[in-house]
Amino acid sequence: MAIDTKVGAYLCSGCGIGESISCDGLAKVATGECKVPFCKIKERLCSEECVAGIKEDIEREGLNRVVIGACSPRFLSDVFQFDSNVLVDRVNLREGVAWAHKPNDEDTQMLAEDYVRMGIAKVRNSEPPQAFKSEVNETILVVGGGVTGLTSAQAAAKAGYSVVLVEKESSLGGWANRVYKVAPYRPPYTEPQDSKIGELIHDVETNVKITVITSCLIEKISGQPGEFNVVLRIDGGARTELMTVGAIVQATGWKPYDPNRLGDLGYGQFHNVITGTQLEEQFKNGRDGEKFDGGQIKSVAFILCAGSRDEKHLPYCSSICCSASLKQALYIRERYPEALVYIIYKDMRTPAQHELFYKRVQNEDKIFLTKGEVVGLTDSENGSIAIDVDNTLLGEKIRIESDLVVLATGMVPTTLVGDVESDCGEAVAEATLDGKKAAESAEAGAKILNLTYRQGTDLPTLKYGFPDSHYICFPYETRRTGIYAAGTVRAPMDYSSAKNDAYGAALKAIQLIHSVKEGKAVHPRSGDESFPEFFLQRCTQCKRCTEECPFGTLDEDEKGTPLPNINRCRRCGICLGACPERIISFKDYSISMVSSMIKAVEIPDEDEDKPRILAFMCENDAYPALDTAGKFRMEYDPNVRVIPVRCLGSVNVVWIADALSKGYDGVLMLGCKFGVDYQCHFIRGSELANKRMENVQEKLKQLVLEPQRVKLLTLSIDEYAKLPGIFNEFVQEMRELGPNPYKGM
Repeated sequence: MAIDTKVGAYLCSGCGIGESISCDGLAKVATGECKVPFCKIKERLCSEECVAGIKEDIEREGLNRVVIGACSPRFLSDVFQFDSNVLVDRVNLREGVAWAHKPNDEDTQMLAEDYVRMGIAKVRNSEPPQAFKSEVNETILVVGGGVTGLTSAQAAAKAGYSVVLVEKESSLGGWANRVYKVAPYRPPYTEPQDSKIGELIHDVETNVKITVITSCLIEKISGQPGEFNVVLRIDGGARTELMTVGAIVQATGWKPYDPNRLGDLGYGQFHNVITGTQLEEQFKNGRDGEKFDGGQIKSVAFILCAGSRDEKHLPYCSSICCSASLKQALYIRERYPEALVYIIYKDMRTPAQHELFYKRVQNEDKIFLTKGEVVGLTDSENGSIAIDVDNTLLGEKIRIESDLVVLATGMVPTTLVGDVESDCGEAVAEATLDGKKAAESAEAGAKILNLTYRQGTDLPTLKYGFPDSHYICFPYETRRTGIYAAGTVRAPMDYSSAKNDAYGAALKAIQLIHSVKEGKAVHPRSGDESFPEFFLQRCTQCKRCTEECPFGTLDEDEKGTPLPNINRCRRCGICLGACPERIISFKDYSISMVSSMIKAVEIPDEDEDKPRILAFMCENDAYPALDTAGKFRMEYDPNVRVIPVRCLGSVNVVWIADALSKGYDGVLMLGCKFGVDYQCHFIRGSELANKRMENVQEKLKQLVLEPQRVKLLTLSIDEYAKLPGIFNEFVQEMRELGPNPYKGM
């Protein structure tokens, strides 16, 4: 920790701050009690003139720590950027104090003064981060030679990067090579179109920056972003090849749901019940004229959601089945113009421009669409199949007779089923019941990337087998830093969406390479130059850090000592929160730093009726929600002191113990929602914090304190209106409970 720190404090009186609190009073706290050499008050601190003045002070006075008391650190983050050797902290006086509390009130002033104390303590107990830089290989590995992989490889190559594209089959193209046409992806979105997959394959194979390896499997991937070491097994193991790459795009696609599990819809029982995939291949290969019953096809029935949106099979919608069936209905109309076509659907889902395609098919002669539930298939006397449909739009049961039945089966990601197609139904069925089973089956059974990570061979998955990260905020990202999922392996999607996905994943891979070269983190703390440092002399090999890291950052030796792979790290600090020996720290985020902030707050005597509540708030959802509450001038109890944390999972139990020992009356922990539909940006942070509450309760017992004094709550970023109530109710609970007996000790 740096000893010679020289701090300068700057306070903004604009945006209503000076009208609500005494900035002169804050300056006295900074220069007097906190012994800051000088503190300046400006009406508009973010102006070019004021920022230039701060830079002059830094150079003239030799400042290496700057405290900015103004708006939230989430605003104008690019304005208060100085030399890399100058550590800056932003004290939230606007949203956190002036806009959310009574102006010119004693408690409001005390809150602002405490925040100034905390900011100064923070910078004095931190150091400027120094980026971890390592050798970086700038080649991008693309796994999968379908439309997504081909497009991603092409995009990266056009951006100037070398690409190695590996495909397990002997030829490129994937499913796009096996379909007759694709749903419309260009205006006017009314006719099926050629996929142009041949042109794309040619462009990739002739690009000098792309190396294509077919009949290839990955035997092992070790290392970390910037230096992934890859072992390829080619031509069935006839030869192996070693290479180093900087980033990886996984575009291994999908497999159709096993139709043999759909006996109730006639598959395997009737020779004229086939899947949409089989129909595509027949048209593609010119075998669509085959007779299924010895005669001409006079009618065709499409059963949508065959095994999809069904808890016994695939509980999710595969997104493309409706559009694919509409497309195939037009194949039938074109080749068999006199045939009747029936489309039986649960709900017609044709997102975006495919709605125009749906309307076009609706107006086609001899195509009949009905919502309904297929309740039975039986042989008809004339050799066709009788389909009984209930819950139709007509409100009554109907029977349809059809020469050919086409089942629109769903998409299953290769991360779940791997190479064993027959196992996919059972695996997905398990996945719908228990999210853990899906992740375990994916990591144990996929065997696509064959990572050497201690947490599994492949990408961790959601309960349906799709690679898991923070889906809404960070598409393409996975829990494995530097490995990006794209296309139908990431989520069910159509041809044009898969191509767009490929561009996004290629861009992410390129961004990753640039970030690693500069020693910076990627999502969600993009640009963060800090990294965890381990004082291993005190490590007890408890394995908590290696087991709890959601991103596989830490391997371990045979004794259980952590072996960091810094380029995998997302800088969440979960390892810091997990460590009982407190041997893990970041230069600008450490046990001592936060403890100093906790101890900097003035704790009133118990007879003053001014309880002190400490709130640890996640910087991704809870703290932004608090800013929003401040923006809307939502007032809440001024006895709460907030410390933003990187993730609720980074909160170490020692901080709670420090707060209670100091005399805080209660501690709130506010983070992202966890569970099946989790929103934690670091995947498991708030969930882990909740599990650690057992340790917190044990600490409360040791201190002989009531269990109610510590509470963990979750909320999403849009639930800001709940925060004033949460704070006010907890303060009231602590008043009723009585003062912390450690107050004043």
